[in-house]
Amino acid sequence: MPARTHTRPHPATTGGVDIRLPWWALALPVLAFVSLLVLLLNPSDAQAATGDPAVTQLLERVQQVLTR
Repeated sequence: MPARTHTRPHPATTGGVDIRLPWWALALPVLAFVSLLVLLLNPSDAQAATGDPAVTQLLERVQQVLTR
């Protein structure tokens, strides 16, 4: 009885994967990050802006550096 020969499967194509994201998939996280950063840099706009004075001073320094 002859033995069956196994054929090798076709090798996968080595072409790159083409993934395209919609514009909002990048814009929404960036918008959320920027809005939270603005709230951190200007804590007087936030309703619960009471906190440690050291943190407030640090954030004021960061705001001064970024506005130069």
